[in-house]
Amino acid sequence: MRETLARDIMVPLEEYPCIPHTLTLRDAIEEMAVQILRQKQATLPRVVLVFDDDFCELLGVLRRRDIMRGLEPGFLVSGSLDYSKKLFNIEADPNLAELSFDRIVAHIRQRAGRQVREVMTPITATVNHDDHITKAIYEMVNKNTSMLPVLKDGEIVGVLRSVEVLGELALLMNP
Repeated sequence: MRETLARDIMVPLEEYPCIPHTLTLRDAIEEMAVQILRQKQATLPRVVLVFDDDFCELLGVLRRRDIMRGLEPGFLVSGSLDYSKKLFNIEADPNLAELSFDRIVAHIRQRAGRQVREVMTPITATVNHDDHITKAIYEMVNKNTSMLPVLKDGEIVGVLRSVEVLGELALLMNP
């Protein structure tokens, strides 16, 4: 395996979207959309880093799934239905949304005011800038994550995404 280190294929922190934990979901969506213009990407970022107000401490990540979970109408929220499923063996029908579209849109708009910290995903693993990518592969698989913060001297300097790691693995397949 090539001697590829995390720093060799990471995205530098200054090129990666970061937001404060007090941002609302509405603002986070807008900030993610701005990344299309900044990065000239075809799609929104999958994950943004969530920091404290001073951008000194990394608190978690916000995935597109986290935003959707945070906006999800109450009757579709899977967590609140667990008890009902146990009692009645039922599932929510997403087609019910068609019955009261205006109410659902109003509910989503209201939930868009929630702060990012309410729905963000905590950091479960990191790698050091001088770690070999085999450690990154292990952490990504073991922690079921597609992005790892990269640290140098205890401070975040970038992120390592599964797309870069997979690209490196592809190079290994074709020597």
